[in-house]
Amino acid sequence: MKQGGVWARLLLGGAGVVGAIGVAAAAGASHAGESRNIAAISAVCLAHGPALLALGLAGRGRVLGVAGALLGLGTALFVLDLGIREWTGQGAFPGAAPLGGMGMIGGWVVVALAGLLLRASQEKV
Repeated sequence: MKQGGVWARLLLGGAGVVGAIGVAAAAGASHAGESRNIAAISAVCLAHGPALLALGLAGRGRVLGVAGALLGLGTALFVLDLGIREWTGQGAFPGAAPLGGMGMIGGWVVVALAGLLLRASQEKV
């Protein structure tokens, strides 16, 4: 991933959207009573938004690009499913939340692999 390239801009834009959704969901959860879905949306977004920001700012190379894509897409799918479930009573499609969750887990696994592959003399992973 070239610094300042299209992937970096997408990750930074995604980080901003995910962070904003996280803060809005936290505010909504404080007023919604017993909504587990809104609280989960907040927690997921506020955990993954900074990760996307870090990958967009510092991530270089294909491995970290794949990690960012998995984290971003997984987060979007998971949050979308929980939001639709909260307001309509049914999810986006069967298995959407677990698929999004697997994407997020996969993204974190790829971040871990990038750490294992990184050498002190290596700039790109």
